[in-house]
Amino acid sequence: MEMKPLVKRKKYMITGDSSRVIVLPHIPGELSRIGNIILRVLSLSNEETEKHLQETLEHFAGRHKNIAFQFLRHYDRVAEYIPKSSIVNNTQKILIGAYLTMEYSIESAALFNPSIIPHPDQTLLPKGSMRFIMSLRATGEGHVSSIVFRSGIIDENFLFNFDSVSEYVETPAMVHDTFYDKKLFQLKLKDLEAWDETSETIMSKISGVFTYTELRLSIQEVYQNPDFQTNHRTINVINWLANSNYKIRFDDETAVSERVIFPVSSNESKGIEDARFVKFTHDDGEVTYYATYTAYDGHSILSQLIETKDFKTFNIATLNGEGVKDKGMALFPRKVNGKYAMLSRQDGENNYIMFSDNLYFWHTAELIQKPEQPWEFVQIGNCGSPIETDKGWLVLTHGVGNMRQYSIGVILLDLDDPTKIIARLEEPLLSANENEREGYVPNVTYSCGSMIFNGSLIVPYAMSDVASRIAIVNLDTLFKKMKFRAK
Repeated sequence: MEMKPLVKRKKYMITGDSSRVIVLPHIPGELSRIGNIILRVLSLSNEETEKHLQETLEHFAGRHKNIAFQFLRHYDRVAEYIPKSSIVNNTQKILIGAYLTMEYSIESAALFNPSIIPHPDQTLLPKGSMRFIMSLRATGEGHVSSIVFRSGIIDENFLFNFDSVSEYVETPAMVHDTFYDKKLFQLKLKDLEAWDETSETIMSKISGVFTYTELRLSIQEVYQNPDFQTNHRTINVINWLANSNYKIRFDDETAVSERVIFPVSSNESKGIEDARFVKFTHDDGEVTYYATYTAYDGHSILSQLIETKDFKTFNIATLNGEGVKDKGMALFPRKVNGKYAMLSRQDGENNYIMFSDNLYFWHTAELIQKPEQPWEFVQIGNCGSPIETDKGWLVLTHGVGNMRQYSIGVILLDLDDPTKIIARLEEPLLSANENEREGYVPNVTYSCGSMIFNGSLIVPYAMSDVASRIAIVNLDTLFKKMKFRAK
């Protein structure tokens, strides 16, 4: 019998739209400049203030939902610099906020490195269909990356019907964790080598479950004690840790394609990179969607974890331990032998696996794969979370060959002992063809997560770090082409 073709590329291209813009604070770093802007606006007459605000709203209100509210949020950031003798009305506040605001085109440079998972809502679907959510890395001015989403339905014939993409993009409201766990917080401080007399004194003044406000008050009390020698580095680490763990919440009325997770904390100020989403099933059957991503501040990287159940509310937390010092963490979709399991990169060259009793702490890693084939001689890594099949854990890898060509490969790990590779595809599953090799980073195919549907592997992948498309891989054909190792 003639074997089915292994890979079928879909024609549909997922490209960025430079008209999709968000508003961001655009506040000068110098206090004198902030004060000068405020004074110039306050010097306008009431008629001039009304005129300039109306012109601004007419020009920009159609591009954003409730932009006046955004202006007020940015005004609040500088309200303390308003002269005490000044009485500022609401119109002046909104106009001051407008002068401290800029538009940012989140997808103007690229839309790439996708991952795909089943949508939490699988109701009211045609027979044999599945609703999905796709995450993508959007990159704009200054190469700052954020996470955006697309949604749609795939039918039994592998036809993709994407939901319409909204012209609006919304950033969420941010709140610090409602409560912090004291024991977990202390463990993180110890892991960061910031457990000393200063941190011990601060933590001794708060309860086992505490709020951000309680933490700030305890820090302030220690600072104001003239008899206590404060370690300023420890204070900075405590603040950094608290600000790295937060919650974001989108309005219920926003469409999936309107939601963007844009950098908000200092450790990710230059980008949120390569989110690998996975549908995780807990021991009790509960489902949580997790994603690991790399936070970048322009100098160093930090592995972070996203947690959500509905893609409206997202909890952001730091990952800790020696095992998460590099990029490319990919969580298994369930515990393995009673432990959380994660693929990782430790040295920028090989593939590793880690196990942990605690989702937020990863200390030791075991090498499972080195480059073997010419198309991966430079380095290898994962292309998303492992996928459970009856034959083993299916893992997509990326390999870098000569001329920095990135290809996608496949390995199969033992279900009971995923430290063992039981099969591999010796040739690349996907490499850039002539229509995919030109872009921001030429000759690259890359994915952050795939899923199984109707006996096939659905692989969304990036083309040369500029746009994305989808490939369909027949599983039976894939397994027949893989080389299984003797037991």
